[in-house]
Amino acid sequence: MVVLLVATPSLMLPNSHADGTLTVAVVAVFAALFTFVEYSSSYPSLVEFRDAPPFNRLRFISLFFTVFMLTVIARGEFEPNTFTQLCSAIGTLIGKSIDFPYSPVRLVVLMMPQDTSAELLIKVRTAAGISYLTSLLSLAAFLITLRLNKWPASNGSFNVWVNLPTFDPTAGGDVVARLRRDAHLNIILGFLLPFIIPAVVKLAADTFNPVSMNSPETLIWTMTAWAFLPASLFMRGIAMGRVADMIENQRKRAYEKAQLDGFQPV
Repeated sequence: MVVLLVATPSLMLPNSHADGTLTVAVVAVFAALFTFVEYSSSYPSLVEFRDAPPFNRLRFISLFFTVFMLTVIARGEFEPNTFTQLCSAIGTLIGKSIDFPYSPVRLVVLMMPQDTSAELLIKVRTAAGISYLTSLLSLAAFLITLRLNKWPASNGSFNVWVNLPTFDPTAGGDVVARLRRDAHLNIILGFLLPFIIPAVVKLAADTFNPVSMNSPETLIWTMTAWAFLPASLFMRGIAMGRVADMIENQRKRAYEKAQLDGFQPV
């Protein structure tokens, strides 16, 4: 599935560069091997919440849907058909609906150089609208999952070490307080990044060469990353907050049980 995700734009779009195809193949195989090793290993490494579905499943579905939709719209420029025209019309409508003053989509459009053609601006707005709406829907789906399935303990025990390999519980300080601090930081970054990234790109364009969106692959991956990274941070922050609540509730239950048994916990 990871190979299919990485290779989707190259498979569906005409590509005349053999080097580009080889690069995509290498990246796809490396990503697949990394995912396989992470999920088959008994010891944690980098992937978080690997034993707490559907956290990573929702993120993957959101990422794949965004890449697929943007690729279908881009394919319509070369081989138009009913499906590509329908997706393009839906994407244009979404882009226009979200493109209001001070919205992230408006900021993405404004970060483009002044000499950008009107046709390219429409493509960027459409891609940004689809990407941003997909990220919002993934967040909504995750919040619904939290309510309905009592995540993260819906499948039984929850191992903090395995599911949060980058979090060191022995680094000092109260674990619950550190988890909540990291959760708040991730939520704040997830909220601000869609606004900050276009501003940073606009400022950097004055010093460096601006990123060209003329290539369909560049447009697809740039807009996907712009929307997926903040949504992923937002979901991570919410998830860490739930883990902190779970640990705090377990402490309260242990304290109450100790009092009932006649012991005073230290």
